[in-house]
Amino acid sequence: MMDHARDLASVRDATKRLLTAAAELDNARVPEPSRLPGWTRGHILAHLARNADALVNVLQGRPMYASGAARDADIERDAPRPLDVQLADVRESADRFQDAAAVFADWSRTVELRNGVTDQAARVPFRRWIEVELHHVDLGIGYELEDLPEEFTQREIDFLAARFRGHPDVPGLLIKQDDGSVIPSGAVESVSADQSADGYEPPLPALTVSGQRADLLGWLAGRRDGSALHAEGGALPSLPPL
Repeated sequence: MMDHARDLASVRDATKRLLTAAAELDNARVPEPSRLPGWTRGHILAHLARNADALVNVLQGRPMYASGAARDADIERDAPRPLDVQLADVRESADRFQDAAAVFADWSRTVELRNGVTDQAARVPFRRWIEVELHHVDLGIGYELEDLPEEFTQREIDFLAARFRGHPDVPGLLIKQDDGSVIPSGAVESVSADQSADGYEPPLPALTVSGQRADLLGWLAGRRDGSALHAEGGALPSLPPL
């Protein structure tokens, strides 16, 4: 079960780490390219602020964004701002998100996110945690996937593997972690209730992808090309955009 209160505390801690690290920048480094193609560090900081406000909308029953075009326009508008304005916006929007979560009551409710995606409200704090941690890495200021909290890395690997499970463009595969545990992903064969009752188990996928957790996360999240991973039973597949 999702522990939204614990995740909200993790979001606070991650936001503090990001703000402390970003405060070491100067105005000249804000418009420099980030690790995300086509985005500067200013784009990432602007996105983090607007994403916090968008998740307030979700918790309060409004559309996450007015539209995809409006989301993109807001980020482009805010990206060129000076560092002090960027940091204040990230901090204040993060506080607004925490304040909205503090008074939210029905964490079992289904909420609608971007592009019609739905999820349980209790997962919203974890989704915000994902935004803060991965975009901290994307800033390219010394925070790497290897520096992510261990709990976060494992949960994000599980979350992304579940998102790709059954995806028609991802072959069935097993993700083998450095502790030997495996997670199914891709187009893994499903089992009907009748088959399950008969004791039927689908065959395991022939393809296994293994490696260090940071490299697995980087590949699943589109932050690394997978060259550090080992694929057994076939070539490492290209994953579609999230």
